[in-house]
Amino acid sequence: MAFAALLSRSSRLVICALLCISLFSELGLVRRAAALGINYGQVGNNLPPPPQVVQLLSSLRISKVRIYDVNPQVLSAFANTGIELIVTVPDDLVPGMAASASQALQWVTAGVRPYFPATRVTGIAVGNEVFTGDDAQLKASLVPAMRNLHAALAQLGMDAYVRVSTANSLAVLATSYPPSQGVFTQDAAPYMAQLLRFLSDTSAPFWINAYPYFAYKDDPTKVSLDYALSNPYRVGAVDPYTHLQYTSMLYAQVDAVTFAAARLGYGNVPVHVSETGWPSKGDANEAGATVENARQYNRNLLMRQISGEGTPLRPKLRLEVYLFALFNEDMKPGPTSERNYGLYQPDMSMVYNVGLNQLSTTSAASLSLATSPASRTDVRKDFAGLCLVTSLAMLLITQALLL
Repeated sequence: MAFAALLSRSSRLVICALLCISLFSELGLVRRAAALGINYGQVGNNLPPPPQVVQLLSSLRISKVRIYDVNPQVLSAFANTGIELIVTVPDDLVPGMAASASQALQWVTAGVRPYFPATRVTGIAVGNEVFTGDDAQLKASLVPAMRNLHAALAQLGMDAYVRVSTANSLAVLATSYPPSQGVFTQDAAPYMAQLLRFLSDTSAPFWINAYPYFAYKDDPTKVSLDYALSNPYRVGAVDPYTHLQYTSMLYAQVDAVTFAAARLGYGNVPVHVSETGWPSKGDANEAGATVENARQYNRNLLMRQISGEGTPLRPKLRLEVYLFALFNEDMKPGPTSERNYGLYQPDMSMVYNVGLNQLSTTSAASLSLATSPASRTDVRKDFAGLCLVTSLAMLLITQALLL
């Protein structure tokens, strides 16, 4: 009996040691996956129902999602999942919200409040790429509508949890290269000053929709594919004024927006990527729209997210990125590429394997394939931590064997 008791105690210590190693690996993985976001569009007639979509996202450990409306079925499906959700005010409602605080309050009360906080709404995107459109009234209405929405959230006690912003096209920049010369267009600058003041006052981020694919498609003979794909293996550009080195066109575009905001006195406003992606299929004149390029682009961004990498201008601040998009959407207008940005087909099969499915079964260290300095540093930190935990585990095992 005494021997059996000792054996039982030894077994428990061994199991505890093994659990320590497993838990460390799991926690490291979750920490790195936490910043990844994805856009969940629904412009299709064959998409799976929201509960199935939520199951897919949960299995992939996606923690941030952006949708383009306040669909009650979608909002209900995300309840009690812990997934952060950005919802959207469509363009046609913006002027009314700007003119009437009560309309803004009614929209929040009917569209968001009934689902909150069970559904973790953390952001409201007001309109989409408004400042690069042709509607002068819409442009003038945007920031006043955002102010009224923020006031409505404050009235309902939600303003500490839900940020109000708007997604901008990269075309708000007159100059994006080199990044240090980033400046807003003359048409956009007056609106940008108002927007940035609001974002600074409410601690909200500046959202940018940025697609290096378009730069490559428009001039594939002059734009480096490696640079457009964010391949980390070689420097794609060096800013001659700051001497910062860029291996990712997307990160250079984000820094250009940061410099443009700083020129208006708002360099403190964080810049997040609300949309970016690469199509897996396109028309004959859409250079680079291939499955392999799409897989490589999104894979590279995933690896940078896992490594906690920031831009060269803000290297210690992990860049928040929302990939576009979750599904191929068959009813989107425009060229073939518009219907082929999805990581998944509507039947929930992968268009290509970007590595998301591995997050639920593979350690962070084995996923960190990118060779950027930030990635290598992060892997070294993980390795050191794992060695510490492993040493502790081996000590427990040794004690168990000596019993």
